Amino acid sequence: MRMLSVNGAKEEGMKFLVGYNGSDVSKAVLSLARTYADLFGAEVLVVTSLAGGPSEKPEDIDKASQDLDYARKFFQEKNIPCKAFQLARGMSPGEDLVIFAQENNVDQIFVGIEKKSKTQKIILGSNAQYIILKAPCPVVSVNSP
Repeated sequence: MRMLSVNGAKEEGMKFLVGYNGSDVSKAVLSLARTYADLFGAEVLVVTSLAGGPSEKPEDIDKASQDLDYARKFFQEKNIPCKAFQLARGMSPGEDLVIFAQENNVDQIFVGIEKKSKTQKIILGSNAQYIILKAPCPVVSVNSP
């Protein structure tokens, strides 16, 4: 992992990954990641993960594309380098983001945590929990309002 130098100078080449799905909490994550990216001179990789396959609805794919366009423009407003990725690799979003982070040598991951009931967590699992436990780098989590 790349860190700030002792004298506080920005180190070039840092990469931040943002898990983004267009929700209110993920917009708060964008804002925090933009602040950090500006401070550390990092490139931001915004990722949306869809299940893919025949169960994926065209309107979900279109919404994900629009959400990623919004995120890309959000970072461009502050001249922060940003790339957006729409993944559909047949994995859970948590697995997808962890593997993507490994593949791209990401230095820090930003995710939103949406409140779920215990039943929802048992049935759906917790993507944020998976990312926090399995990530190859530090993870910053933002709670839903």
